Amino acid sequence: QVQLVESGGGSVQAGGSLRLSCAASGSTDGTYCMGWFRQAPGKEREWVASITTYTVSRYADFVKGRFTISKDNAKNTLYLQMNSLSPDDTAIYYCVADARAPCSGRLDYRDWGQGTQVTVSA
Repeated sequence: QVQLVESGGGSVQAGGSLRLSCAASGSTDGTYCMGWFRQAPGKEREWVASITTYTVSRYADFVKGRFTISKDNAKNTLYLQMNSLSPDDTAIYYCVADARAPCSGRLDYRDWGQGTQVTVSA
């Protein structure tokens, strides 16, 4: 199993940027896919982006062009650079990981972090 710890959340004004980090530890050798989900108050959890070990990335339509997912395999760390933030991006952001495919929003991810709060004010 992989342990995931998110950091980098906080409060920002609309139009601002944040970078989330996710440190992975434990049995990381078999991890093929990592990604981010988010859940806003009163809404269902939704997939944001994923990236494979070979750095092939996929994004939800609502973040394309604004968010960038990346990873540092040497540091076992996943990142999410978020630009042009809007109040609609306010949510708890969760880091996820799994050894399986497909590396997308269709995967039922095995490992989850505790989440980090992102708040965007108008």
